[in-house]
Amino acid sequence: MASINAPVSIADVVAQAGNYTYNAHIPLANWLRTASTMQKEAQVYEAEGNDPQTYLLLYRHADLVLQKLQTHPDRNQPQNRKALNAATTTVYSDLKKLETIAPRIKKRHEEYQENRGNQRDALQTLEGRGMRSLPQELDGLSLHDRGSKRASYDSRPTLDAQENHSLATRLAQREVKRRDTARRSVRQHGLSEEEEQQRRTGGRWESWQDDLAHDDNRGDLMSQLQEVARLQQIGQSGQNGTGRSYAPQPSARYTYSYHYPTVPQKSTEGQLSRSSSQSRNSYTGPARPPKEQIYRTSGTPSIPPLLPPKPPAAPRDTAFECPRPPPIPGKYTEPHPCPPPIPNKIPDNRPPTPSTELDAFTFKPSAYLENGDPLRPVFLPSQLRQQFLNVASSNTRLNLETCGMLCGILKSNAMFITRLVVPEQTSTSDTCETLNEEEFFNYCDKEELLVIGWIHTHPTQTCFMSSRDLHTHVGYQVMMPESIAIVCAPTKEPSWGCFRLTDPPGKQAILNCSKPGIFHPHDVDNIYTEARKPGHVVELVNAPLEIVDMRPRKKL
Repeated sequence: MASINAPVSIADVVAQAGNYTYNAHIPLANWLRTASTMQKEAQVYEAEGNDPQTYLLLYRHADLVLQKLQTHPDRNQPQNRKALNAATTTVYSDLKKLETIAPRIKKRHEEYQENRGNQRDALQTLEGRGMRSLPQELDGLSLHDRGSKRASYDSRPTLDAQENHSLATRLAQREVKRRDTARRSVRQHGLSEEEEQQRRTGGRWESWQDDLAHDDNRGDLMSQLQEVARLQQIGQSGQNGTGRSYAPQPSARYTYSYHYPTVPQKSTEGQLSRSSSQSRNSYTGPARPPKEQIYRTSGTPSIPPLLPPKPPAAPRDTAFECPRPPPIPGKYTEPHPCPPPIPNKIPDNRPPTPSTELDAFTFKPSAYLENGDPLRPVFLPSQLRQQFLNVASSNTRLNLETCGMLCGILKSNAMFITRLVVPEQTSTSDTCETLNEEEFFNYCDKEELLVIGWIHTHPTQTCFMSSRDLHTHVGYQVMMPESIAIVCAPTKEPSWGCFRLTDPPGKQAILNCSKPGIFHPHDVDNIYTEARKPGHVVELVNAPLEIVDMRPRKKL
């Protein structure tokens, strides 16, 4: 992830963007969902003004779709071809955004380096005069242009997730409420879910897919591959020496002409009263009406007409006017004094919380992978586990596993689990398989939710990650490094755990594992680890949480 403490260079961002694990043995459908997740995260960071992280995700998305997925073994399957073509077309908009964002990243990095050099010179000067220390604000790692009217994203303070539970709860509650209000507003304006999704994507996917389905895409694909390769060279050099645009020009078949409707000219009486011999093409406007004839009596002097009476003034509503000053005794007495203003029904004595308080910070990484990459905080509602066990209780009594999906939102560089979705599934005492996954992912797209992890029960076993669980979870962690797996063992102690694969060696061992059978041992000992205490998962009290059960209702 791009640094949020100091402005970084284009070369640094490109190097981080290319640092991800790709494995062709993972199904193409999983990689396409990973690409979609990158798009969603990039939109959030772009709205928050985080240019480096937006650039990183969009660049990684272009590299994944154009460099890796075009040679995936599953690319020619009918169910994957249409989705891959749609993902390929989005690269056009990605490259255009990269062209817009790159100059801002470069400018902030150059200003930061210049300010840091000035501070280094000042430090050497002060040390020459015998000064042994400098104030904290002169530290080169916290330098920003304080004269700027608009603070950049890099200058926002970073907060520790473990020490700011209350602030994180309020942020989650406000963001969930804002999204619900926006969805209700769309519904009230009469937009269907299809129209809403079309406006959200802002494209004409059907036509693009039809065009791409009848063409092998070699011409456009090669030009895009060359563009990504040139961006890699630019990232290595740190600047754009050619001065050319980052984005290729789309071909002619992707250019659409929109014909806006015209408002018909209304007919007037002047047009209807014209003679039939007058040509329609020579019409310039309605005929001017004749002047009003004024009749005068002979011998009577001309008298100007009387002025029309003034319209009566509308009565003023004095309910909201300020009360008048008291009358002077003996001179004027107001017969009906203005009543005092109506007080609020429920006085609110709580100090108001400025809306900017919840937007003027970011959460810093709360943990790191074994390879040193930072992990964004994941806020887990404290009531989620018990509510999931309540949903799974009927299966647990029958010694059947139950699984659920942990979905949520990205805000201020942190993941908030806000919804527990129980998909359609089939279960045994040791396994749980989800069904109709397309319905689940369509639901997540419609609700703008990210898949942050999953949760499942071990009705009679202890709390651990089986080999089947490890192979299931690696797909989630490839899609998002912060993904977690929660195991609930209600009859054992400990009764639950929150885990992630080690990286390395756990993730690499599972990706390279080809042993047959559902349950089999692995040669790596340190294959997974706890994700909280210590870890990047933080429990939140009173955090918003919604339960959605997509399983079909059982007939009574």
